[in-house]
Amino acid sequence: MAGGMNNRERALSDLRQTLVDFESVDSHENIRDRVLSLVPAVDALRELGKSLISEDLTLPARDRLLKYFRLYPLTVLNHKELAIVAGISDWPRRVRELRVEHGWKIVSGVTAKEMLQEDDILRADLDLGSMGPKDYALLSTEQDREAAYRWNLANEIRKQKGAMKDRLLEYLQGNVGKEVTGEELRYVAKGSEWARRVRELRTEDGFPISTKLGGNPNLGVGVYVLEENRQTPKHDRSIPDSLRREVLRRDGYVCNRCGWSHSDWNRSDPRFLEIHRLEK
Repeated sequence: MAGGMNNRERALSDLRQTLVDFESVDSHENIRDRVLSLVPAVDALRELGKSLISEDLTLPARDRLLKYFRLYPLTVLNHKELAIVAGISDWPRRVRELRVEHGWKIVSGVTAKEMLQEDDILRADLDLGSMGPKDYALLSTEQDREAAYRWNLANEIRKQKGAMKDRLLEYLQGNVGKEVTGEELRYVAKGSEWARRVRELRTEDGFPISTKLGGNPNLGVGVYVLEENRQTPKHDRSIPDSLRREVLRRDGYVCNRCGWSHSDWNRSDPRFLEIHRLEK
C-alpha cells in the first residue's frame, strides 16, 4: 500500500510541477514547445489512473481494465476514462483481447446501437443515448470460457465469400444451443446490417433464435442462441416480433400447454419456448 501511495503522490507532484512549468512558458514561444511542455502531464495522469485500480501498480493494462469493467457492469464507460485506467495508448486492443481471447462479454457503442435498431436489447439496459462508438460496456460479470474457441470458427467463416446472412447462419449452426454475442455476429457479418439479418433469419426464415426479449428472459443482454438447427413451419414465421414478445410476456414465459418454463431447462431436456398460430 505504501508503494502505491508513493507512486500516486509522485504522480500528483509531477502533474502540479508540469502545470506550473507550463504557466511559465512564454505564450509567444513556438506552439510546439508549449505542446511538448504538457507531455509530462499526460504521463502523470496515466500513472494516477493506474494507481486508482490496484495497490499493485505492476498489473498489466488488460487486468486493470478488467477490474474496472467488473466494478461497473452494464454501465457505459467512456473511452477517455478507459484510456486513463489502462495507462497506455493501445488500450482498445486490450479490450478486444478481454472479449475475444478471455470471453468477457464487452459490447462497443457501435454494436449496441445496431442491436437497439432491431429491438434486440432493452433501452433500459444501457444508456445508449450517451454511448459513443469508442465507448464500451460489460454485459455480464460471468466469463465465457468457450469464447476463444468460437472466435476461431468465426475467423474461418468471416473469410468466406457469399451473403452476410449465410455466414451468420453458418456461425449460429456451428454453435447450436450455445450463447453467442452481438460482437461475435457483427465480426462474422463484416457489416452494420448484421442485426437485421439475424432478425430475418428468425422471422422470415423461421430459425428459432432466442434473445432476452424474444423467447428467453434468462439470457444476458446482447446474447443470441440458435435453440435448434431447424426451421419453424411457414405459417408461424410471419408473426411479428412485437406480437411474439407480447404473447411471451402475457403468459409469463411459460408454455400454456404443458407449463414448461426456462427454470425447468436442463441438458437432457433442452426445450425452448415457441409461438404458434392457432389453427381453427
